[in-house]
Amino acid sequence: MMNPTQVAHATTIICVRRDGKTAMGGDGQVTVGDTIVKGRAAKVRSVGDGRVLAGFAGAAADAFTLIERFEEKLKRYPGNLSRAAVELAKDWRSDRVLRRLEALLVVANAEHNFMVSGGGELIEPDDGILAIGSGGNYALAAARVLVRHTDFPAREIVEKSMEIAGEICIYTNSNLTIVEI
Repeated sequence: MMNPTQVAHATTIICVRRDGKTAMGGDGQVTVGDTIVKGRAAKVRSVGDGRVLAGFAGAAADAFTLIERFEEKLKRYPGNLSRAAVELAKDWRSDRVLRRLEALLVVANAEHNFMVSGGGELIEPDDGILAIGSGGNYALAAARVLVRHTDFPAREIVEKSMEIAGEICIYTNSNLTIVEI
């Protein structure tokens, strides 16, 4: 039986920018403690009139709140992903309610991708590859190898990286959602 104080968590997201394309993928698994409660969750989506990708790992309800806040920032700073991400990070760190949220957010467009966290961190990777969640390190390692040693497009790198993460991480499954701009 699940403890009613346990939070449902979503797990693995990877984002790859390559050759003018950006792809983001997420697995479908949602767990509460050590129990799989859903296998086909959509953790990535297009926002900002389809010009921005957003994905989350962590507590699902918290992540949806963050994506809504991020979309508000995008409307306030249209076409400026960097500014919208900075403003979300500032709000997340300083707002008493937002500070309690347990999630990580990845946002990306054709030029930038960022990880945003509640500690006020805003990280843009040097190599255009970013991963979060339980299987994030596995997906990140796989994506880096694929970028260095293949000519695969961003979407294919995301797909293969997530497959590898799903083979290793018990909190990551192979029901993938992949979005691309």
